[in-house]
Amino acid sequence: MKIAGLLCASGRSGYFNKDLAAIRAGARQDGFGYIDPPVTPGFDKVIQAGQSLSVMLQLEDGQVAHGDCIDVIFTAAAGRDPLFNAEAQRGVVEVAVRDLLVGRDCSQFRALADEIEKFQPEGALLHTALRYGISQALLQATALAQKRTPAEIVANEYECVIATDPIPILGMCPTPQTFMVEKMIMKGVDILPHGSFANVETDLGSGGQKLIDYAAFVSQLIGKLGGAGYKPAIHLDVYGTIGELFDSDMALMAEYVGCVADAAAPYDLYLETPMIAESRQGQIDAFRDLRVALGDRGSTVKLVADEWCNTLDDIRAFADARAADYLQVKAPDLGGIGKSIEALLYCRAAGAGVYMGGSANETDQSARLSSHVALACRADFLMNKPGQGVDEGLVILTNEMARTLALIEARA
Repeated sequence: MKIAGLLCASGRSGYFNKDLAAIRAGARQDGFGYIDPPVTPGFDKVIQAGQSLSVMLQLEDGQVAHGDCIDVIFTAAAGRDPLFNAEAQRGVVEVAVRDLLVGRDCSQFRALADEIEKFQPEGALLHTALRYGISQALLQATALAQKRTPAEIVANEYECVIATDPIPILGMCPTPQTFMVEKMIMKGVDILPHGSFANVETDLGSGGQKLIDYAAFVSQLIGKLGGAGYKPAIHLDVYGTIGELFDSDMALMAEYVGCVADAAAPYDLYLETPMIAESRQGQIDAFRDLRVALGDRGSTVKLVADEWCNTLDDIRAFADARAADYLQVKAPDLGGIGKSIEALLYCRAAGAGVYMGGSANETDQSARLSSHVALACRADFLMNKPGQGVDEGLVILTNEMARTLALIEARA
C-alpha cells in the first residue's frame, strides 16, 4: 500500500502549555491565568492554549491515516524542545515531509518511522512534536494497509507479546478540583489522582504540610467511597518541589516523604519527580541517593522519574542505573512513537518499572495510539489523556483497549 498524498490541519490540543520556569519562580496566578509575564522564550503568556497539527496520509485505496503533532504541558523545560507552534512548523511538513513520504510503501511501520526520526530537511531534526504526530500517522497507515490493529503491528515488528488484559490507568486531574478525585474513585481508576505540586509556597506550604494534608484527604476519600476490595495506588507529581523545600538534603527529604506516605496509608504512594537537578546525571544521582535514604528507613514509596528522563537515551540511562521504581515514557518528548516502543521494551528487558505516559496536552488520536503501544509493550500502567477532565480520557483509553482486545481475541 502506497501513500498517495499528505494533508495538514491545524487544531487544538487537549490542554495548555505552561511556563514551568515562571511558575517555579513564583508567577502570580489570577483565576486560571497568571498576572506576571513568561520567562521562557516562545511563550506569550505563562499559560496558553495548546496547539496541534494533524498530519493526514491519503492512501492509494482512499483510506486516510492521521496523527497529531503536539508537545507537553511544561514544554521547553529540563532539556525539552522549544514550545511547539503549529503554523510555524506546518510548512516543513507540507513540503519536505510530503516529498519524503508520498509514493512510499507504508505496509511496514518501523523503517519509515526511523526515517522520519532521522530526517533533517533543514540541517536539524524535526521538532519532537512533528516526529510524534507523523509517526502516529505512519503506524495507523500500516494498520490500515494490513487490516490489523496498531497493537498487532507493534507486536509483529518489534517482536513482543500483546497483553491479554487492559493496562491499568493512572488518572490525572488539577489538584484544586477535588471532586475529580471522587469521580476517579467512583469509576475505579487503578492509580490516582496524579495531582500537580509545582510551587513550594503555594502547593506545598510551610514545611510541606499542604502535600501531607492532600495525601491524607485522598486516602480518606478512597476509604469513604471506594468500597470493599478497591485499593488503588496514590500518585503525586511534585515537580521537584520537595528537593527545593529541603535544599536537596536527602535525609530531610526521606523523612518528609515518609510523612507523606504515612498520610497516604493504607494505599501505596507513588511520588513523581521529588527533585529536579541541573543535568541528567545529576537527576540520576539524586534519585539513587533518595532511594537509598528511603530504603534505610524501610520505606516502600515508589519513586517515578519524569524530568530529565525525556529521550530514549535518557530512559536507557535511568533504567541501567536503577534510578527509580518507575520511568515515565513521556511519548511526545521522545519524538516518534517508535522511540516510545523501544523505550518501553528496553525497560521491560532491564527489569525497570515503566509506564506509558504523555501529557494532558495530547489529543484523542494520540491517546488511542498510545493505548495500542501500551498493550503491545505491556506497560505497567498508562496515563489518562487527553485533557484533565477525567471522564474523556477514561472513555477513550478504556474503550479503545477493550475493542482492541476483543478484535484480537476474535481473530485468534
